[in-house]
Amino acid sequence: MRLLSALFTCLAIASGQTLPYDLVIRNGHIYDGTGNPWFVGDIAIRGDTIAAMGKLPPHASAQTIDARGLAVSPGFVDTHSHGRRGIFDVPSAESSTRQGITTLIEGPDGGSPVPLQPFLDRVRAAPAAVNFGMMVGHGSVRSAVMGSQNRKATEVEIRKMKEIVRQAMLDGAFGMSTGLFYVPGNYAPVEEVIELAKVVAAYGGIHTSHVRNEAEGVLDSARETVRIGEEGGLPTQQTHVKVVGRKQWGWSTKVLEIVDEARRRGVDATLDLYPYTASSTGTAAMFPQWSMAGGAKALRERLVAPESRAKIKAEIVLALRDGRGAGDARNVVMAACGFDPGLAGKSLAELTREAGREPSLENAAETAIEIQMKGGCSAVYHAMDEADVERFLRAPYTMIASDGELLAPGRTMPHPRSYGAFARVLGRYVRERKTISLEDAVRKMSSLPAARFGLRDRGLLRPGMKADIAVFDPTMAGDTATYTRPHSYAVGFRHVFVNGKAVILDGKVTAARPGHVLTGPGYAGSVKQ
Repeated sequence: MRLLSALFTCLAIASGQTLPYDLVIRNGHIYDGTGNPWFVGDIAIRGDTIAAMGKLPPHASAQTIDARGLAVSPGFVDTHSHGRRGIFDVPSAESSTRQGITTLIEGPDGGSPVPLQPFLDRVRAAPAAVNFGMMVGHGSVRSAVMGSQNRKATEVEIRKMKEIVRQAMLDGAFGMSTGLFYVPGNYAPVEEVIELAKVVAAYGGIHTSHVRNEAEGVLDSARETVRIGEEGGLPTQQTHVKVVGRKQWGWSTKVLEIVDEARRRGVDATLDLYPYTASSTGTAAMFPQWSMAGGAKALRERLVAPESRAKIKAEIVLALRDGRGAGDARNVVMAACGFDPGLAGKSLAELTREAGREPSLENAAETAIEIQMKGGCSAVYHAMDEADVERFLRAPYTMIASDGELLAPGRTMPHPRSYGAFARVLGRYVRERKTISLEDAVRKMSSLPAARFGLRDRGLLRPGMKADIAVFDPTMAGDTATYTRPHSYAVGFRHVFVNGKAVILDGKVTAARPGHVLTGPGYAGSVKQ
């Protein structure tokens, strides 16, 4: 068959005929993104588009990939990425593409560039290997108007924030993210968020939220996310859904009941999740939110004053006991510290011992204060239960997200999700634990997020769709990054195509940078792709 194909190709070239396709992926097990059972077939690519599917003639293309025994799926869509931290430094996006990710949605947790247009123009001018879309961050919008003040916005300030959000939607944002756990988003009452959400709704956008509280307040936070969607009139999504702290383990059932009830009454509510039992954010996450008002200088002043320092310390102890510390300072591990890179990989308990103190929660709180006074660190928090992770994962409206960055191997100790989140679903939760089927896993990583964010020409394997395609070995695909060895690429992905160009070919990274800037439903520019 290969000789016959080569003969037809030579004859076509010799006669000056143009072959109908640029590439044909043959004999693959096609997981088309719908969740339907796989089937054997061929996929033809012309330019940046899937041109045909089925049993194609052997002489249809000069280039052929034999995918016999391999899974062929749509490229994966990462709905919660911090990729702008590395998009210019690591344009190959290898930590993502080696997991089959072909599209990143950035601007999560209430944080984004403001305004959006200059940043998107930079990405267009220096394209990456992956597609790139943006949300506008409520926290960044609020900060641009009123800084980090802990108060309600005035009517004038609300109008200014609405105008920034409106312009962001015209610039191409897919919607608005909120980070109601973080300063300054956590100072905003829900009514403020709803007013801005109405602007997003007018342009057909979506709301995603890092909720106010993922520990003892997780149920009220889930209700608040639903309320923003219901009263704002737009789709709403609780992002990187989790239940933090031992006292709350098992509450995933209650969170799902809230989402199910909302959906029954017509609220378009969904979830996304990364498949790990540890989270990662700054050490400021252990501090009471009121203590962060006014920025780092104001926090230092509060920590110098004995009375306010005592109150802050008491709340950090509670966070270590019932929240992100899950009752043990060993569960908080430094990921990266600008003021002292040598702290990476050390737990809060270790650092407390090094300071000459026993690692009690009270002493660990003192260590946390000292770290924050020096500028703070990013940290990994081991405070979740796998039963909750699996319960969320099985929900039909849960999609996958990495919450990761674009990284290249380095000396820091980041959360392994940047290198492994999507591959981990395939290896651990499909193949090993059989939590979900491979068909459903592909759906949760492709068509579900693509539809959620209005990517009408991606997320499915169909003629006419953009050729974002992952070819992987379902018996091998998985993550290799761990908490102690996080800089390790996923395995099992043989070929990955973005807009019809190979960014991974035969397991090797190519020099291609075919990613597009993707724009949302309100885009009013002249370069929409």
